[in-house]
Amino acid sequence: MNSQNNTSNTSRIIDMRSDTVTRPTAGMRAAMAAAEVGDDVFGDDPTVNRLQARVAEMLGKEAALYVPSGTMGNQLAIRSHCRAGDQVVLEEGAHINRYEAGAPAALTGVHLTCVEAPGGILDWPLVEAALCSDNIHFPVPSLVCLENTHLRSGGRVLPQAKVVEIAAGAHARGLKVHLDGARLWHAHVAGGKSLAELVAPVDSVSVCFSKALGAPVGSVLAGDAATIKRAHRFRKMWGGGMRQAGILAAACLYALDNHLERLAVDHAGARALAAGLDHRDLKVNHGVETNIVIIDVIGQGQDQALLDHLEKAGVLGVLLGPGQVRLMPHLDVSADDITSVIAVLNSFAGARS
Repeated sequence: MNSQNNTSNTSRIIDMRSDTVTRPTAGMRAAMAAAEVGDDVFGDDPTVNRLQARVAEMLGKEAALYVPSGTMGNQLAIRSHCRAGDQVVLEEGAHINRYEAGAPAALTGVHLTCVEAPGGILDWPLVEAALCSDNIHFPVPSLVCLENTHLRSGGRVLPQAKVVEIAAGAHARGLKVHLDGARLWHAHVAGGKSLAELVAPVDSVSVCFSKALGAPVGSVLAGDAATIKRAHRFRKMWGGGMRQAGILAAACLYALDNHLERLAVDHAGARALAAGLDHRDLKVNHGVETNIVIIDVIGQGQDQALLDHLEKAGVLGVLLGPGQVRLMPHLDVSADDITSVIAVLNSFAGARS
């Protein structure tokens, strides 16, 4: 269905499919236009260099690398930590497994062992049980990947004790740990822990600026200097080296200055949406910890019916899985928008009406 042509009931589309749909603010556009730039492939872009240094400091890591996307950041980490044929252990619903187009196999040739974990939250016993033994028939374990916040479980914050426990167990076995921190900003704001504390136990971390923070492009991979040096070479190999990228990096710097702490507004919007839902066939299927609301829809085929109902009223969501619709408050969604969305949800005819 063409959402742009089906909005007769509203003058404005409320797009809550993802927090990636935001548009640069006027202030961000001004910062991009004024950015000092150079050739980043030569290492000469001062704005990119400033972003990399700032993020490395915020995360407490030795070095950082600006990359076009969160997927590239994760895949560079895997390629830098692993050899072809190695075993990578991660949670079954992880973004790296579900939403990165089979890249671990295609780009690095690793074997993914996907572990089902309650609520998407791994612990060390689950990871340890999945590790292959030292036998020539099996892949060699080399990496554990975590995700914070966890997208498919509704933006859940990974408990810090689990991160510490898993990293300690993995390091004792000689494994590295990478954290997909695309929405780590949310974990910081929701839990109050510093970004550096959240990622101190892990060897590498990727953070995304086009999710949550409202920048148009870009992620940063951070870790020790040797890992980032390897990742830099692979970034070039995979076509991720950009030239006057400071125009994009300026948006990321602006986002850090202006959009990070305001994520609490999105969290409040998600909680308000969940609290306002009052419909017999629609239930929030998890506790809202950050900015993701997943709605369980009762009745076969009613998930698509709900999406159509929302779209006719000028509200966009996505189907997360059978019987599940996801809505995400973000920078471009106001408190009034949340009120409007609640009314639209509660007016859904439903399967049993």
